[in-house]
Amino acid sequence: MTVSASSLSLINSSRPLVIAANWKLYKTLPEASQFLADFEAALVPMMAPLVSAKLSVLLCPTALVLGALSTALTPDGAALKSSVIQLGAQNVAAFDEGAYTGELSAKMLAAQGIRWVIIGHSERRQYFGETDASVNQKVTLALAQGLTPIVCVGETLVQRDAGDTDTVVRQQVKASIEGLSAQALGTLVFAYEPVWAIGTGKTCDASEANRVCGLIRAVIAEVNPAAAESVRIQYGGSVKPDNALELLSQPDIDGALVGGASLDPVAFAKIIQAAVASSQKMAPLQEDALCQLS
Repeated sequence: MTVSASSLSLINSSRPLVIAANWKLYKTLPEASQFLADFEAALVPMMAPLVSAKLSVLLCPTALVLGALSTALTPDGAALKSSVIQLGAQNVAAFDEGAYTGELSAKMLAAQGIRWVIIGHSERRQYFGETDASVNQKVTLALAQGLTPIVCVGETLVQRDAGDTDTVVRQQVKASIEGLSAQALGTLVFAYEPVWAIGTGKTCDASEANRVCGLIRAVIAEVNPAAAESVRIQYGGSVKPDNALELLSQPDIDGALVGGASLDPVAFAKIIQAAVASSQKMAPLQEDALCQLS
C-alpha cells in the first residue's frame, strides 16, 4: 500500500513539536550546570506559551552529565521547577545487560528517569560501526523500557549527488521499524539529518527537508497509516535561530535535533521561541526578551 505524504501532513497541528539539543562530546558538568541556569532564564519570557504549545524540550548531554542533570531537574532540584525541560541520552546499548564494557543499557537509562534516547545518529554509524540492524535492536530495547527513541536517518553528500536520497532514507526507516507493533510504531520520533548538513553550516532547503520528512511519514504509512499520523519527524542539520522558524513551519516537520546551536543557551532558547511561534501561529516574542544574557 502506498500512502501520499501530502494526505498525512494536514494533521501537523495535532503533533506537538520536539526540540532536542544534542550536545555530542561537549560540556563538563560545571559547564552544563551553567547552561541550565542561563537557559532557564532565557525561557522565562515565553514560559506560558511554551507550556500551552505542549512542546517537548530535550537536553541530550554526555552520559557523565546525564545523571547530574536528572537530579537537578527533579521537583526538589535547584533548576527549572516545571516539567518543560526533559533529558535524553545520546546512545544506548544494543543489549539488555552483560559483559559489554563501556555500554549503557535502556534499563539503566529508564531507572535514572531518562525517557528519550537518540539512536542511529550518523556519527554513530560513521565512527562506531552502527548499522541498520543494530539501530533496530536498540529501538526495540528502548521501547521495551518505556523510552522514546529518536531514530536518525539521512544520506551522505555522495548519495544525494547520485540521486539516492530517497532510497537510502527509505531503507534506513524500514530497517529501524522492522518487527515493531503498530502501537510502538506510533510512539517513535524520527530525525531526518542529511549527513552533509551536520556541522557544516549548510542547511537543507526547507521545502526539500519537508519533502524527505514526508517520505519518512509515507514509509511508515505503508506499514500503518494511523501510526504515521502520530509519528513525529524532526529535521536536523545546522538548525539555527535564523532558519528555525522556516523549517518548523513546514507541515511534515515536527521538531528539530539541534547540534552546535544548542550549546549556546540563548541561541537554543531562540530556536524554542521559533517552535512556539510555529506551533501557535503567533508572532515571535520581542528580540530583547531573549537578549538579556551577556
